[in-house]
Amino acid sequence: MAVLVVTRRAAQYACTLLGYTLQKGGAAAELRRTVSQLEAHMSLTRKLLRLGNSVEALEAAKRAIHLSDSVLRLCLTVSHLNRAMYFACDNVLWAGKTGLISKLDQQKWSQRSFRYYLFALILNLTRDVYELRLLMECEARYRATKAPPSPYPSTTLPNNSPTAALPVMSVRLRKQLHLFVTVLFSNPPLLLDLLKNSCDIFIPLDRLGIYPTGTGFVGACGLASSVLSILTMVHPWLKLKP
Repeated sequence: MAVLVVTRRAAQYACTLLGYTLQKGGAAAELRRTVSQLEAHMSLTRKLLRLGNSVEALEAAKRAIHLSDSVLRLCLTVSHLNRAMYFACDNVLWAGKTGLISKLDQQKWSQRSFRYYLFALILNLTRDVYELRLLMECEARYRATKAPPSPYPSTTLPNNSPTAALPVMSVRLRKQLHLFVTVLFSNPPLLLDLLKNSCDIFIPLDRLGIYPTGTGFVGACGLASSVLSILTMVHPWLKLKP
């Protein structure tokens, strides 16, 4: 079921991106309308397939609350709770679109669902950054134990020397950048999760009008994050745990 939902999501955002491309290319109105209808159909199908996701998110929150790490416990628990609320709003929207709930203010409920979605993504990114920081600190300590002592300690310039400030900062920056890249590429699950959440966050930011990026960019981000999600399903070891 999860794979089906994600593939529908990929198809929906592919239609979004295609519609934007057709509009920019001056394609026929009939073709653009067909793509738009297909996108709406994919969106409605996704909402139908996600009817039980609120319960799953609540169960995930119940599991996360028992994590030993306080930062992970807070981020994951609150993130799952927000996802549960997002899916609940999504279910209401589905009921409104199918006519089960008449006179539903769909714009209001859509904005509400995207607010929950945005907060969940912010917490997910916070978790990613936290785990990245822990791994970088661990890697830095490991390198420090392996690095040989400097044979010329007396040649070190004073900290307040203007001539030493820029080179030292440059070296430190290069080391941190190298450490950052090394840690990310040696931890594919964290890298993929960070990329996925970074792509996803532009969707609610655009929908809520906080940071409008346009239909084309939203479509590209949604498609990219969907492909990354499919990748973690095909190769479960790429999924970040817990």
